[in-house]
Amino acid sequence: METEVRALDMSSRTFADLTRDLAAFVRDKGDGLASVFVPHATAGIAIMETGSRSEDDLEEALGRLLPRDDRWKHSHGSRGHGADHVLPAFISPSVTVPVLDGELQLGTWQSVVFVDTNRDNPQRKVRFSFLVG
Repeated sequence: METEVRALDMSSRTFADLTRDLAAFVRDKGDGLASVFVPHATAGIAIMETGSRSEDDLEEALGRLLPRDDRWKHSHGSRGHGADHVLPAFISPSVTVPVLDGELQLGTWQSVVFVDTNRDNPQRKVRFSFLVG
């Protein structure tokens, strides 16, 4: 298994499209599985369409589902931070994508996206791994 950790600055955004970075990571590796894992308790990885305002729709849906208020029992940090700790129950901290001949086998409109609503800790990491098939 080959693995690589990348740093992300999420201080001014909720989403980071990782598709190009992941595609570069698996290029020329043959057949196998690409894994993307977030080692954080308040972030996740989604496979979704980007660039068509789908990110706006997801952010709005997350705001309705996980409001930034004082209802959360996990209450340290900024107002509503408890919602950040619930996010990975809905957006998994990992995804696996098939790779054939060094290319991600995503659908036409699919992208691999880091999702992070936590503004208390903007410096993030993501781990790419490749398992040979």
